[in-house]
Amino acid sequence: MNWSGRVALVCGAIPAGKVATYGQIAALCGGPRRARQVGRALHQGASSAAFRVVDRRGYLSGARAFPVPGLQRELLRADGIAVEADRVDLERYQWCPSEQELTALEQAFAQAGV
Repeated sequence: MNWSGRVALVCGAIPAGKVATYGQIAALCGGPRRARQVGRALHQGASSAAFRVVDRRGYLSGARAFPVPGLQRELLRADGIAVEADRVDLERYQWCPSEQELTALEQAFAQAGV
């Protein structure tokens, strides 16, 4: 499985009402120093859950990442996430995968030959 496939699997596991950071996604994909590559993969359409990914401080991705201005903000709000000044409160909304979720990701990677 290529990098974009890994990113898609992890992003697909982010539950509704939660967000993850680019660095967090990179670490879960096995490349803890590849946050920028996560951004590239998402920009190229790796996952429909890309709107749930924010920067390490909780700031939204910005207009360049989404074709419609404010789209990420609106999608997050529809998902039940409060967005203030284009920022998400990570203490409240950051996804902390359970052991069960981590095991499921490991199994998905194994099935994909990672």
